[in-house]
Amino acid sequence: MLDDLDLSSIPDDRTRELIIRLLNIIETVTADLRAAQTENQRLRDEINRLKGEQGQPPIKTNTPPPPPDHSSEHQRHRPSERVKRGKRDRIALDRTQDLVVDPAILPPDAEFKGYDEVVVQDVVIRTDNVVFRKEKWYAPSTGQIYLAPLPAGYQGEYGPGVRALTLVFYFACQMTEPKIADLFAQVGIAVSDGQISNLLIKDQDPFHAEKDAVYAAGLRASPWQHLDDTATRVGGQNQHCQVVTNPLHTIHHHGGQGPFDDPGRAAERRTAHLPPQ
Repeated sequence: MLDDLDLSSIPDDRTRELIIRLLNIIETVTADLRAAQTENQRLRDEINRLKGEQGQPPIKTNTPPPPPDHSSEHQRHRPSERVKRGKRDRIALDRTQDLVVDPAILPPDAEFKGYDEVVVQDVVIRTDNVVFRKEKWYAPSTGQIYLAPLPAGYQGEYGPGVRALTLVFYFACQMTEPKIADLFAQVGIAVSDGQISNLLIKDQDPFHAEKDAVYAAGLRASPWQHLDDTATRVGGQNQHCQVVTNPLHTIHHHGGQGPFDDPGRAAERRTAHLPPQ
């Protein structure tokens, strides 16, 4: 209604300012009125519900039609070639234990007829804390000390099992860092919330490289990108979470720099994902 309103045609500055203020007030009042109408309808629906009646029914948006089936008639009616496998075929067996019948309960004419097999699945979570005694040698000729290296996969205070489970619990199971620390504490692993965070974000160069590859592929997947940012705190400091997204790709960058500048990764946490194909 006001699209053709040209306030610049009003010669008097005070009059033009007054009209602008009135229009702003009208806009605010209109927004409040719409909010009040929505709240009023909600209260009416609640009153009707308490009376045993029904409120205004929700109107759902139109559902897009399913995509057409481009498979051939022969493919749609062809018998399935998939062979159903038993559950035991999908279970990797770790050990076999023979169970015996108490001889005291067997009658004299009892005959052995083999075994009945029962597969039972179980999992054991236990500590594997180890003291590595590294040989230490000293050579007077070189003035150097020679130490035996740790086995492959071991570095710092935590072994590969703790490191792998931390990643699985956090990213696959959506567990929080304090809950991961609590679970480890229950089985005898002493680890703090801060150390859990370090295991997730430090010395993860392969993950950073994969994330950068996903980011580059996402940029190539669409002719346009949407950028946004929001305030966030990293290590007790006020910074920004920057977002780059398109219909096929979303990347979040936490830190003081943008996604195009990456001087320090030690204190950052970066995630990216592509939707399943």
